Amino acid sequence: MAEFGTLNWTILIVYICGNLLLGYYLSKRINTADDFYLGKRTTPWWAIGVSVIATYVSALSFLGGPSWAYTDGFSVIALHANYPIVIFVVITLFLPFFYNSGVASIYDYQERRFGPRARALISSIWLVSQTMTSAAILYATSLVLEFITGIDVVHAIVIVTVIALVYTALGGITAVIWTDVAQAGILLIGALIILFALIDRMPESIGSTLSSLKAAGKLNPLEFKFNLTQATTAWSGIIAMALYHITVYGTNQMMVQRTLASKTIGDAKKSYLMMGFAAFFIYFLFIFLGVMFYSYYQGVEFENSNTIILQFASDYGLPGLMGLIAAAVMAASMSSLDSAFNSMSTVMTVDFYQKYLKKDGTPQHYLKVTRWLTVLIAMIIIIPAIVLTGSRGSILQVLSNIGSWFVGAQLGMFAVGFFSRQATEKGVLVGTLIGFVMVWYIANYTDIAWPWYCLIGATTNIAITIVASVLIDGVKKEYSPYTIRGQIRKFAEEGREEKQEGWYLVPGKVDRVSYLLLVFFVATMLFLFLFGKAF
Repeated sequence: MAEFGTLNWTILIVYICGNLLLGYYLSKRINTADDFYLGKRTTPWWAIGVSVIATYVSALSFLGGPSWAYTDGFSVIALHANYPIVIFVVITLFLPFFYNSGVASIYDYQERRFGPRARALISSIWLVSQTMTSAAILYATSLVLEFITGIDVVHAIVIVTVIALVYTALGGITAVIWTDVAQAGILLIGALIILFALIDRMPESIGSTLSSLKAAGKLNPLEFKFNLTQATTAWSGIIAMALYHITVYGTNQMMVQRTLASKTIGDAKKSYLMMGFAAFFIYFLFIFLGVMFYSYYQGVEFENSNTIILQFASDYGLPGLMGLIAAAVMAASMSSLDSAFNSMSTVMTVDFYQKYLKKDGTPQHYLKVTRWLTVLIAMIIIIPAIVLTGSRGSILQVLSNIGSWFVGAQLGMFAVGFFSRQATEKGVLVGTLIGFVMVWYIANYTDIAWPWYCLIGATTNIAITIVASVLIDGVKKEYSPYTIRGQIRKFAEEGREEKQEGWYLVPGKVDRVSYLLLVFFVATMLFLFLFGKAF
């Protein structure tokens, strides 16, 4: 720990204290459970947008992105080039349903559409999935602290959890969003310093380095060969991972909850649009770092590939850089951990405690319960985080693989809810169960790559749900009011305005600015194609 140095410790401690002080300051504005969940709906859209970006990027991208690209090359970008399509779908179909409902838990939709058992099922699936995701993020952060400061990784796991827990339990979603804004800035500064330092240290020019990487097969971003056993192809990115990310941004309480804190539906959509346009550049940066590290270290195999960026920062020796990198990685991770703590406690309170244990509590009572559940969730997440300390592959790849087991079930349940006239609660329960069985079989008895698990799970879920619904409950002649068609009809019958301040309130209608996302997607794919042909 002595090697970390006074300057680095000062930077890291100042960062930690700043987060705790902000949480304490914002706690004075929290009087009810709704304040904790939604922050009085006064947060500006740009802050929510930055929070959305910071939450999903996390330390897994800061560490795991370069690690993954170091091994697999630039083809990894194919899995992250789909965000414009993802955000187009989410703000057109998903956000209006959730924002119009006025509730804190997005899984309330499943009860309105199907019934209480469907809501309990999807809430439980998400809680399990998010626990594993958060554990991976926690492990990634603790790995950094161990590498940089010498703190034992298990002790680091506990320390990081306590820090994120304290300011989240105090300040709720408002603290989550505003700390995310600060954390995103620190993360970007750290990544850019590493980029410029790496370019400065390269023995050859950028052009020569890229030519060498191309000759080594590390610079092809788009592999158009259709191969279900290969994870990083253009098709798995455009099709399979697009569905995966639609699930992450459309059916994930952690991501959607902060948009529900927006003043208007327009602000909610603008916050997501920021991610749609920014994600490509962020992931391009991390993956570019990975292939450049491959050239710099001449492909040397690391004991733990997630430490590549940390090893370079240590080798570079710039005063204060290790402290900034430690703060950047903690920033990235805690921006995801705090969101997880807040959203998971919200779901546990609203979907389970308030619904089944105490329906007549006061807002202050539910606030107290939510805070105690936040503590419980933090304690639970520590356990799988410690288990993951045995992992040596890219932590971003490990997390994506874990998540792929769950996203098909979530996407399938919402897809039949939005579009199917026939789907019923009993059919959904049957379809979801068989969908899980199918994913388990594919994962254990075939060579199909994990990005396709979402498509396979969701397709199975949808098909079985519709068949089982008809067999069990008979044919339905009318669309539910909570389908896309049902919502459009309901707005027309009630004479409600379809737009609010120029943005569609009704799901299924495309806002004019959303078409720019599709143009941007085509432009980025063309850029990647030309990039692969250059040098």
